[in-house]
Amino acid sequence: MKLITAIIQPDRLDHVREALIQADITRITVSRVTGHGRQEDIEYYRGQKIAPNLLPKVRLDIAVNDQFVNVTVDTIVAAARHESGEIGDGKIFITPLEECVRIRTNERGGSAI
Repeated sequence: MKLITAIIQPDRLDHVREALIQADITRITVSRVTGHGRQEDIEYYRGQKIAPNLLPKVRLDIAVNDQFVNVTVDTIVAAARHESGEIGDGKIFITPLEECVRIRTNERGGSAI
């Protein structure tokens, strides 16, 4: 099992969500977050560099069984990327998921996803 975390632009959320549904991936968690990556928005105030502003982003967390990892990642990349790809389109992190427990039934492992 893997936990796929994607940080994407807010304007791409509907595209990504619809693409995931088309790929039969329907269980996702969406959070509104702020952050800063490689975007160049260095500002100066009275000749001093100031910290870059945190930009609004959307975080998707998707727990999947191993056979769905590539499908999920490819779907997110295709739907989240702007036409030619831009700095700030986002990132995807894939981490091992040790255990999953469905609270209602106490079901564990891949079948709980």
